[in-house]
Amino acid sequence: MHSVPTPPVATIETRGLIRRFDRREALSGVDLTVAPGDCLAVFGPNGAGKTTLLRVLAGLLDPSGGTASVAGVSLPGGVSARAQVGLISHHTMLYPALTARENVEFAARLHGLASPRVSAESALARLGVMDRADSPVRVLSRGLQQRVSIARAFVHAPRVVLLDEPYTGLDAVGAAALSDALAELKSDGAALILVTHHLDEGLVLATYVAVMREGRFVRYDRRDAIDAATFSAEYRALVGAVA
Repeated sequence: MHSVPTPPVATIETRGLIRRFDRREALSGVDLTVAPGDCLAVFGPNGAGKTTLLRVLAGLLDPSGGTASVAGVSLPGGVSARAQVGLISHHTMLYPALTARENVEFAARLHGLASPRVSAESALARLGVMDRADSPVRVLSRGLQQRVSIARAFVHAPRVVLLDEPYTGLDAVGAAALSDALAELKSDGAALILVTHHLDEGLVLATYVAVMREGRFVRYDRRDAIDAATFSAEYRALVGAVA
């Protein structure tokens, strides 16, 4: 049994979180706490439950058991919970016929921002895509589409940011812009959960690290308790171990 370090003030919290699909348990009693300004990096093999965890926290799936809350809103929390969250996936989920500006502005309007166009342009500029703001996203490269998707997720200055392999498809410029934006969000007090297969990438941003296997955490530590030089071998031993 792994004890979970508890930061002082929770922005994201789960206790005994369960999510079932028919008879299969994708999440099997997950406990986590992420405070403002912290980033929890979650590593694990395909099928470990990482994406399901993010989808529950984003309000896209209902918990089957246990409790979860985001920014003080118990899940499932509907619109009030989703308003606090920015979700970034390796699937862009953009409207291909709309321009980059229109995609992000549409999100700004959904979130009730006072100046949707100004907010959209600020988010696009932050990700370095204002020069393609009036291009339909269907004509943009995969990397530029990902940057537009990130701008859309950030447009309402979310207090909780959930990231599912966010660097997939990004070029060096886009990856640097994303890293800078995430560091800024952390410094402003947002709480982040980053799911990635890239150990080095996750350790750079993390204040806490979890390893997930078969729907549960098999390790959960502070980042400063982890030796980056040995973590790769430790990770392989954990996810390859026989339960």
